[in-house]
Amino acid sequence: MIKAKTSFTKNDFAQNMSVSRETLEKLSQYSELVRQRQEQVNLVGPNTLGDIWCRHMLDSAQLFNLINDKNARIIDLGSGAGFPGLVLSIMGSSSVFLVESNKKKCRFLSEVVRATNCSAVVYNGRIEAYKDERDFDYIIARALAPLDRLLKLSFSLDRGQARCLFLKGRNYEQELIQAKKKWNMDVQIHRSLSFTLSSSAEKEFRGVVLEINNLRLKGG
Repeated sequence: MIKAKTSFTKNDFAQNMSVSRETLEKLSQYSELVRQRQEQVNLVGPNTLGDIWCRHMLDSAQLFNLINDKNARIIDLGSGAGFPGLVLSIMGSSSVFLVESNKKKCRFLSEVVRATNCSAVVYNGRIEAYKDERDFDYIIARALAPLDRLLKLSFSLDRGQARCLFLKGRNYEQELIQAKKKWNMDVQIHRSLSFTLSSSAEKEFRGVVLEINNLRLKGG
């Protein structure tokens, strides 16, 4: 198990995620752009910027191991600074769509796409307004909304084939309880790779990846 710490470096990331030197350099470009634009755009929590390789890069990259096909169509809801969708695109996912309503963040996402020459597509608009006649294989989100809200947004995009991968924090159990009042679904819970050490040198639980299939509205 990976021990997340403030000294977690890009080399630690590379060793644990087995990425190529070229991919690592592109992710480094991305991380530097986050640092440069942070004050202007407020991309991530200021207290997480010093631990970007664990808190953001690793946390996002772990989804790559749960996606079976690099050509899978992926939509990232409320992409924000690009975590996790932009990380997946840089790592080799060839069909990633970043949906974000904030214009400044969209300009940042487009800047990273150009700088890293990845194939992600940026959509500036509300998730509810996004239209695409083709199916998505994966719907992903991180730090966007409570699970019930995420499922509602996903349901409008899912024609029965999509798999949801949601990065969730320590309140995921309560969110699942609430969501199951309205939704039927198959859920797998994967413990997140991203966690810290407590002062007593014990691992402090940080979160999970919820993998959701066969989403159905109850009574529908």
